[in-house]
This record gives sequence, C-alpha cells and structure tokens, in this order.
Amino acid sequence: MRREIFRMERVTCIEQGITQLEDFNLQIYEGEIMGLLLINAYGLQTFLSLLEASLPLYDGYIYYCGRQVNSWRSFGKSYNRISIIQSQSSLAEGLTVADNVFVMRRGFKQRIIRPALLRRQLEPFFRETGMELSAGMYVERLDAFERIVVEILRAVILGHKLIVLHEVGTIVSGTELEKLHEILRYYAAQGISFLYISLHYEEIFQIGDRCALFAHGRIQRVTGRAEMEKDMVQFYCGEYDQMVRGRLERLGPPPENRKAVVSFQNVSCEGLDSLNLEIQEGECLTIQSLSETVFQRLVGILEGEEPLTGGRILVDGKAVGPRESRNIAVLKEQSTRTMLFPELNNMDNLCFGLSRRVAHVWSGRKIRASIRQEYREVFGEEFFSLYPDQLSERQKCRLVYTRILLQRPRAVFCIQPFKGGDLPHRMFIWQMLKMLLDKRIAVVILAVNLADSLSLAERLLRINASGVAEEIDRSAFGSLPATAPWKYLYQEHEAGCTQGSANPRPGAGRNQPQADARPGQSRPWPSGR
Repeated sequence: MRREIFRMERVTCIEQGITQLEDFNLQIYEGEIMGLLLINAYGLQTFLSLLEASLPLYDGYIYYCGRQVNSWRSFGKSYNRISIIQSQSSLAEGLTVADNVFVMRRGFKQRIIRPALLRRQLEPFFRETGMELSAGMYVERLDAFERIVVEILRAVILGHKLIVLHEVGTIVSGTELEKLHEILRYYAAQGISFLYISLHYEEIFQIGDRCALFAHGRIQRVTGRAEMEKDMVQFYCGEYDQMVRGRLERLGPPPENRKAVVSFQNVSCEGLDSLNLEIQEGECLTIQSLSETVFQRLVGILEGEEPLTGGRILVDGKAVGPRESRNIAVLKEQSTRTMLFPELNNMDNLCFGLSRRVAHVWSGRKIRASIRQEYREVFGEEFFSLYPDQLSERQKCRLVYTRILLQRPRAVFCIQPFKGGDLPHRMFIWQMLKMLLDKRIAVVILAVNLADSLSLAERLLRINASGVAEEIDRSAFGSLPATAPWKYLYQEHEAGCTQGSANPRPGAGRNQPQADARPGQSRPWPSGR
C-alpha cells in the first residue's frame, strides 16, 4: 500500500470575506510526481501559503506525513517542512551555495563554521545529480537552472518529504528542463514527493504520474497517466487548440517576395558574437535563447542598456539604435507592470507610443479627439479619464498593445509575453499579438522556454551559449523536442491530418509514451553541464 505524504480534505479558505479555496481535495503519495495544471490562478497563492504554514481554515483538514497539521477546529503557527521553488530565488545572496544549504537552515547550532567541511558534505549530492558546481560558489553567480537544483538539494538535505515546483519551466531552456526532470525522477525513486505546478499541459505530461486540474479555487479533475493525454487536452485547452489550429490552416506558405524590415548584421556584445538575422514584414519569429546570459544580453541590446562591440542593426536598410527608432518597439516582460505610467491617465498612456510619430499629439486636440472616437467602442467612454491602477489586468494588457499599434512600428520585440499567464490570459495575449500581425507588423518573441511562442511562430531561431544561432523553419517544428508546446499541431499539419477536418480529435497525432511508464524512464542519467 502506498504511503500518503500530503492530503487536503474538503478545505475551504476565506480571506477578507472572499472564498479563495472551496471544497479543495488533493492527495499526494510517497515518491509521486503530481502535476497541477492551472486553468486559472484564482486561489493559487492561498494554496501555496497553506502548504508553507498553517493558516485559519473555514472548513476541512490538512495532513502531512500522516499527521494532521491544520483543521477548521484549530490551527498552529508553525511552518510545514515543505519547500516551494519558483521563479524568484529563496537563496540568500552574498553567501555561498554551502552556506545556503547548511548554515541558513533552521536548527543550525554550530558557533564555528567550517566551510571546507560543509563543502565536502555537499559534494556527494552534486555527484548524484550530475552537476558540476562548486559548493563555494556565491549564489548570485548561479543561473536559473543551477539555482533551482541547489534549492532542490537544500530541501533534500533538510529532510523535506514534499517539494513544490511552481512554473519553473518558464525560466529554464528545453535542454535544462529535461535535465531537471531527470533529477526529479531520481529523487522520486528515493521516496521524495513533488508537486509540479505548470501552465502547460505538455510539460506536465512529460513528468507527471498523475495530474490535477486547478481552476477557480478548486481541483476540478484528477487523472492518471493512462487518461491524461485525452482528458486534459479536451478539458483544458480545447478552445485555445482551435484558435491555433485555425491560424495554422489559414497561414499557408510564406510569400517569396516578403520584404526584410529589420536586420541584425554581425551584432556582437559581451557574451554574444556575430548574430545575423533578418526579420520580415508581418512575420512572427521566435528567438529561443538556450542560455540565460545570452537572453539577458539580447534584452539589454533591445532596451539600449547593452552597448554593441560590433555590427549594426538596420531598419529598412538604415542603421539605427533600437531605442532611437520609432520603427522598433519593445514589449517588456510583465508589460502591464513595466510599461504603464501610473501618474498619467489612460489617454496619455495610450498616446505615449503615438508621440514617436506624431509631433503634436500632446497639444493637438483634434488628434486626441480622433483617437477617443476610434477606440471608444473598444475601451468604453469612461476609460480615457481613468488611470491604469483603476483597470483590470485585461484592460491594462489591451492598453499596452493598442499603444504599440498606434506607434505602428515595423517590428515589435516581445520579451516572454506569455510568461506567468493563466490560460484565459495567454489566449488574450495570443489574440493581441495576432492583431499586430494582421496589421503587417513583424512580431519577434524572445523566450528562454518556448511555452506558447510556437503557437504563432513561422520561424524559430535557437541561440546557444556561445551565441551561435540555428534557424528552424515552420515545416520542421514537428521534429522539436517532445516538451515543445503545440508540436503536435505541426506534426498533424505535416501529415495532412488537419485538412478537411472541422472537429479533429483532441490530442490526435501526439507522441504518447506507454501509460504505465514515466516518459524518459529508460534514458541514461544526465551528464554534467
């Protein structure tokens, strides 16, 4: 009989009069990798808080390692021995890896710290995971993948029986994600349980033993490996699937005479050498960086913070700097937080991009009246006198993308536009990007992990740690690694499965591992990085 590690039974949690979790049931067994697929994120933060600590419950019970740790009758203020690993680091900067693993833990009572001894104690764990890391390295020098592995090792050494990974697939590359999955399988075989929270079905399908569907503060459905493929596609992303499928069917082959609007010619900076690429009018190009360092360099170039050591950027054949030209727009990561000016009203925020091509937009009453008239039906009349903090997340998002549309650039560079969004939000982002493409504006998506980027892409450019780029055309997307979302649609398209089918079977054409085995189970242990 399998040992139960964690259980939430009929949990209802109310915060400030608002029900965050309702009749929530979840069960995780020893050595299990349990997937949690997010349809929307409502109630997720409350759920994560309950994992870490005992908070007041309106109803229900929580058990950990066979012991009741929380209930509606009473709750303690102690922390549960559960680790939560997410995009934001929990490691203390200014300290080494060994210091974070051993010294910063609760209960460490040694008054004299012996760094050499701590490093020797950590070395066997590095060998187990195939990581070539130094225990004396300062944590601020770790990349995202190394930091996640260190946090897993810390949890293992602390004796935590449940480790939660929250959307880690959005911050590591596909190759690193495969290595991370191998590490999880290794420790799961040692009896450690994992809760793997993701926004992407394909990611969970590659790693999960079972999958729970989370929406509106409840577990809507739990399915095993045998049913996961069919049930999750049909229940989770049917509408999104139809949107992407429809665009792919209408796209057709790229025009032969399509004009290049932006060119990178031998662009070089520290950590990036001689990048060459052409961005064509109205196309969607995804640039996947296989190195976090290279990704940050590219972002720095686009935002004007990384000086070029060689090469040049051309727009319509003329050399420019990205921040100097109105024909290049940059959509920053978490754009609703980073691209809106809270002290300006929505009308001024909307006109901010337009000011780059219309000189008198701030003083021209007729111009502003024309904009108000044109977008009244889109936003509503009261929108123009409000401020960004008075808008919903979707309204803020529409404001940002409409501002770019008014600027009418030749190309817009989008930095991980889908990151962190639940399913409805990602579908909305997809529609906003398609709006730009329909206006013949080239869209360039910069990403570490492909996520939803392939749902729009016509070409994929993969840049490795040395700055060398590999171009993959849409016709070859079906041969990408199994973790790539939307790969199955391109496989179907190549095989002609989508032609003449109005309602194709959900999940058809996907590569399905055996139902009674974890994918990749027979693969050898990953080599060191």
